[in-house]
Amino acid sequence: MKFKKKSLAVFLVATCLCFGAFAAEAHSDGETYILKENYKTFAANPAVTSQKVQFHDRYGNVLVGDMYYPSKMNLQEKHAAVIVGHPYGGVKEQSSGLYAQELASRGFITLAFDLAYSGESGGTPRLTVSAETYVDDYSAAVDFMGTRPFVDRDRIGVLGICGSGGFVVSAASIDPRMKAVATVSMYDMGRAKRQGLNDAISKEQLKKNLAAIAEQRWAEYEGADPRISVGTPKKIDESTYNRTSEVTKEFYDYYRTERGEHPNYKGLRYTSDASTMNFFPFALIDLISPRPLLMIVGENAHSKYFSDDAYAKAQEPKELYVVKNANHCDLYDQTDKIPFDKLEQFFKTNLK
Repeated sequence: MKFKKKSLAVFLVATCLCFGAFAAEAHSDGETYILKENYKTFAANPAVTSQKVQFHDRYGNVLVGDMYYPSKMNLQEKHAAVIVGHPYGGVKEQSSGLYAQELASRGFITLAFDLAYSGESGGTPRLTVSAETYVDDYSAAVDFMGTRPFVDRDRIGVLGICGSGGFVVSAASIDPRMKAVATVSMYDMGRAKRQGLNDAISKEQLKKNLAAIAEQRWAEYEGADPRISVGTPKKIDESTYNRTSEVTKEFYDYYRTERGEHPNYKGLRYTSDASTMNFFPFALIDLISPRPLLMIVGENAHSKYFSDDAYAKAQEPKELYVVKNANHCDLYDQTDKIPFDKLEQFFKTNLK
């Protein structure tokens, strides 16, 4: 990365904790999670600079992200920043990176990062889900961004996509440093694990699910390989197509095709489902007020009821923005449907 002005280059060297070199990390399961540099599922914008960064959460996990900013931005001034969270089980090279890059092209410094235990970020056991850690990771991202000399710590917003929508709402409820909060295609993962989509899981089925998770804990403690739940099947063929739900097909079309497939998307530990059931992300949502809350959802999204219910519990100022003719995954990457103008207006208005 070259800079025209020598003084700016010296300035960035002095802030090496932000733009430090990052080497591949082999985790305890023997896999190296870092791929060839800058491999992403979306095209790079030549007007935006992307730089690998790393920071740590409150639990000591090293978190790895991509910071984006306009290539011509004067980094000797302070700017507004937006932290972008990836879908549940996803990685920063997918939809969150796309959003971060696009918002950077509109004048923000942005950060898309991998939550702990997955992607390029550290933490063991690998592929663990910990709602408490995930929520703290967004506060850790604020810690990091707010201590960069070119970020105005009083103008930091957060944006969560899918499962991260619930995590950023929970984080913002208890962290007033997040000055503007937005979600896209939000999932309440606690409710989804407890009750299933459309609350279809009965109390008896829930008890059976918990019993199965408990049995798997016995097995893994006694040496069995961890069971990894991959929410999207690796293959849907003619023999299974008619027996596959429309929701699964929708996720498959994103995660298992060249549209959004990425090798760091590996699934999550099945035994994490039990603790995730104890996650209630909207318990303190009223504490976000008077900070603004924007919820964006597709008109045809199977997950729309999560945003509807959270919106009803939230206090003003709040807005539920419905995208016509869009489903859940359309808002992951379909740039003709994603309301980037709306997001730009929201963050520029509220991060003045």
